[in-house]
Amino acid sequence: MDDIRMLPKYNVTATLQCAGNKRTAMSKVRKVRGVGWDVSALGNATWGGAKLSDVLELVGIHKLSSVTSLGGKHVEFVSVDRCKEEKGGPYKASIPLKQATDPDADVLLAYEMNGETINRDHGYPLRVVVPGVIGARSVKWLDSINIIKEECQGFFMQKDYKMFPPTVDWDNINWSTRRPQMDFPVQSAICTLEDVDVIKEGKARIAGYAVSGGGRGIERVDISVDGGKTWVEAHRCQKSNVPYVSDGAQSDKWAWVLFEATLDIPPNAEIVAKAVDSAANIQPEKVEDIWNLRGILNTSWHRIKIQNTSNACLKCFKNVSALSMNHKFLGITAGCSMENYRG
Repeated sequence: MDDIRMLPKYNVTATLQCAGNKRTAMSKVRKVRGVGWDVSALGNATWGGAKLSDVLELVGIHKLSSVTSLGGKHVEFVSVDRCKEEKGGPYKASIPLKQATDPDADVLLAYEMNGETINRDHGYPLRVVVPGVIGARSVKWLDSINIIKEECQGFFMQKDYKMFPPTVDWDNINWSTRRPQMDFPVQSAICTLEDVDVIKEGKARIAGYAVSGGGRGIERVDISVDGGKTWVEAHRCQKSNVPYVSDGAQSDKWAWVLFEATLDIPPNAEIVAKAVDSAANIQPEKVEDIWNLRGILNTSWHRIKIQNTSNACLKCFKNVSALSMNHKFLGITAGCSMENYRG
């Protein structure tokens, strides 16, 4: 730890997102295995620590290397944490060496979170932060780092977190036919309304988050109040008093982008959000088209069906009006400042 702390310290604002975010919606199509996450299986923080590329240079692995003199092509992270899936062995994961040695990839060995010593729940005393990829690769409670020829053979690299087509089930699955999932596709979610909400007639504020993997920015967020027949572009923001520009020099390329629109809500509205990233990747319309047995990477359009008071009794409205926002950790109600968005 002393050697790591002596290296230059970098602060990287990044969103870590579980591959199972929005799994609940996928489970409504067909049964999946995994924790029933809604839209909150992610968080945004400013991580502080040494760049992995600097640490590897201490042991003779130069920056921007894709293979070592001994044939190493991957960097494996091994946790203190033990798990039943590894038959009591440690949790582990790996990333390609070319990513680990690239300073612009911002892979950190983090010992701080939001300016404070990282706490136990988030990986004290040291965790890997791999921005732009699924959270399963950002190993907590780091014990050791290995340079290996092949990607990590751990359970969560080889027999989990892989993307299969809807035709694959637990009877015909062949894990070896797919590579471990890394980058997260473009994603968005509405956080100010839920299916159970009954709102007053008139205008309503629709706000939430959008994020994409691989350091890609958010080029656009579209909102519809009629199930996708017509669309309005939402306002995007990330930092207070700084206009957000997708892939702009002042934008945090690894962090979520917040969106907002105030629109007239028709009776029994179906509100939809979809995002487009800087590479023109767009969220798929239907969850059925991307269903998979593990329930990962549900990046389909986020849909919210609500009623207004003209179609609901006053008693029902009073019962749900206090539900204005269950996801306050996002800081949506606090204006556009990243200070408020560090879950």
